[in-house]
Amino acid sequence: MSTVNIGVLGLGTVGSGTVNVLARNAQEITRRTGRKIKVTHAAARDLSIARECDTTDIQLTTDPFAVVRDADVEIIVELIGGTTLALQLVMEAIEAGKHVVTANKALIACHGNEIFKAASQRGVMVAFEAAVAGGIPIIKVMREALAGNKIEWLAGIINGTGNFILTEMRDKGRDFNDVLEDAQRLGYAEADPAFDIEGIDAAHKLTILSSIAFGIPLQFSKAYTEGLTNITQEDVRYAEELGYRIKHLGISRRTAQGIELRVHPALVPERRLLANVDGVMNAVVVKGDAVGPTLYYGAGAGADPTASAVVGDIVDVVRALGSQEAQVPYLAFQPDALSDFPILDMGLVETAYYLRMQVSDQPGVLASISKVLADQHISIEALIQKEPEEGCDRVPLIMLTHCVQERRMEKALQEIEELADIDGKITRIRVESLG
Repeated sequence: MSTVNIGVLGLGTVGSGTVNVLARNAQEITRRTGRKIKVTHAAARDLSIARECDTTDIQLTTDPFAVVRDADVEIIVELIGGTTLALQLVMEAIEAGKHVVTANKALIACHGNEIFKAASQRGVMVAFEAAVAGGIPIIKVMREALAGNKIEWLAGIINGTGNFILTEMRDKGRDFNDVLEDAQRLGYAEADPAFDIEGIDAAHKLTILSSIAFGIPLQFSKAYTEGLTNITQEDVRYAEELGYRIKHLGISRRTAQGIELRVHPALVPERRLLANVDGVMNAVVVKGDAVGPTLYYGAGAGADPTASAVVGDIVDVVRALGSQEAQVPYLAFQPDALSDFPILDMGLVETAYYLRMQVSDQPGVLASISKVLADQHISIEALIQKEPEEGCDRVPLIMLTHCVQERRMEKALQEIEELADIDGKITRIRVESLG
């Protein structure tokens, strides 16, 4: 029985997990592939650091290019992250005729188009299941199991850090900054958490999912992103009163005018399954015309869950070695059939809204606000007005609106904030029914 040699670039959490899963489940994996799979080479920045995996029989180096250029290595597993060095390594591996497995969502979202083109021309495979939602096999499901469907929309909690923060704020009444510090201490958030809490990480993943769902090129630069930093304990509490929970969602939807591609906080009805996904867990709902809505739930990060996806990709590549079967297209559609259907401008997106504002506690204020909304054809669905605190002449006013174009809402908010009876900025959070 022949052996397939693997070179791993990066021996951090996911790299060590990949080595461990391959070793722990070697017998099962061999039964599935008909060939032995062995990690023979690996690159790491610091070889003096103790590893979470056994590297006894692995040739270690600090030079990842040495692994890529080693003639004995057939499959390169890129787990170093980033989009500069990783791109150079992946492109060189492809040029050398080596297959590539990666968990790098930023690399695929930003450079996937050129990577896939180069791989197709060279006749090698690039597998990237672990780039989205950790151990949830969402890419395989959308590319293969749902291939008979016309995807209508998808929505997901695809960043565990943000979901952990919002869950703690809701369940324990904690403030955003307090929970963020906890997330960093627990290892859920990086020292610089911007990619997580500003929605960039989720936008990378959503870019990949939307391309597979709708057969469009990867277009990360056109994704709308909005972070969590403006969400307060008051918003979480008022959302609960109204029967909603706040989640940081990635949403992509096919419309007559274009494809929505957006990441932002949203109020989700508490009865929806996504509203009940808590902690660091991930979940994605995909709505197909034939199958209806389907939910995929699981661990979105961590050593073993992500390694599960990486090893699954390695198994797929090994199974395909020497096979004459046609490869599943990277973005689910044949490369020459990708659509130039545009990404919809955010101003044209239609959603409902949650609005929270501080207003003067006197007659006529609500009428003035309602008139501005009516002028923009915005109707109110629900309203909460709290009693003023003792000695205070301002009260919080909370509204839910019906669906309206974003640009109309932006114009209305600008006018409302100019009213003399409005104190400060208005908090606006979109509402997604996911029905």
